[in-house]
Amino acid sequence: MKGKILLLEDELRIAEAIAYGLEKEGLTVKILNTGQGALKAIEEFQPDVLLLDVMLPGMDGFEILKRLSYDKSFSVLMLTAKGEIIDKVLGLELGADDYMTKPFDMRELLARVKSLLRRVEDLRSRDKDSSYVEIRGVKLYPEERKVYAGEDLLELTPKEYDLLSTLFLHPDRVYEREQLLDLIWGMDYIGGTRTVDLHVGRLRKKLGSDYSDVIETKHGVGYKVSGGAL
Repeated sequence: MKGKILLLEDELRIAEAIAYGLEKEGLTVKILNTGQGALKAIEEFQPDVLLLDVMLPGMDGFEILKRLSYDKSFSVLMLTAKGEIIDKVLGLELGADDYMTKPFDMRELLARVKSLLRRVEDLRSRDKDSSYVEIRGVKLYPEERKVYAGEDLLELTPKEYDLLSTLFLHPDRVYEREQLLDLIWGMDYIGGTRTVDLHVGRLRKKLGSDYSDVIETKHGVGYKVSGGAL
């Protein structure tokens, strides 16, 4: 298994144990024990997966998530000692891809990391297929992770971009809500399929009235876009 993991964890004993387990699997691991300088470390190291502890000195995990660029090309797994559902939901809504509550089993962490690495590789490979895709006046630039509705650049969250990208790069295919949930969030995401509907609603709002119908609802099934440019 190949990949680069950036681990933000303030407890050195835990950080070293996690790094040891990941490195045994062939992964490259960089440890940072404080939130201070985290954004610079992310930019320089360019990880495939960010393991992000919530409680960090200098800048906590939630604040780091808020400051991450919308066009991030890596996955984020939150590590938290908190058991409150609201903390987990907040992290996921801020752009995290998955979460684990301490204490956790190292075997489960490895399984989650492997799943995120596969997801990143899949999204990157699809992003390289073309310079841009245009459908009904909306242009999606995979390499830059940018979307334009007409002449307007849209400010999309990572999950909103991934959702739209999945639909755009496979036009005319109808995706069931469960399929989209699995591809973008992971099937066991606590928000359920309602999360897909909420994100589609936000995407349509950001696309604006002239382009909101580019995402078509297949009632009782899911969503699709129709291929072909105007």
